[in-house]
Amino acid sequence: MLESHPHASNETGTAELAACIEACFECAQTCTACADACLGEPSVAELVDCVRSDLDCADVCETTGRVLSRRTAPDQDVIRALLETCALACKRCGDQCAEHADHHEHCRTCAEACRRCERACRDLLTTLR
Repeated sequence: MLESHPHASNETGTAELAACIEACFECAQTCTACADACLGEPSVAELVDCVRSDLDCADVCETTGRVLSRRTAPDQDVIRALLETCALACKRCGDQCAEHADHHEHCRTCAEACRRCERACRDLLTTLR
């Protein structure tokens, strides 16, 4: 889809952009599912911080993916700020989920998705600078 945009030939870093958009939407879905799985655990009280982190990360990733998908007249300052915020949210959520990864498979899976998205955001930031 990105390559079909009228301004696609003027852009550099299209591969990084596509990878970041994909990683953002994957992470948003994974974090949402992880939060739901945490709520189903018998030890849900111990997972409150994880649920909050999952939901915050999911919202930030979803928003970042949507903004990155709009290619007409992008505001590079806003995009850089979103990528920084998304990388931070993914780092925090990944760290939080990693604390529970030994006991909950959904947290392990979520931590991995967060790490991939954090990397993709940082890679795209490097391309944009």
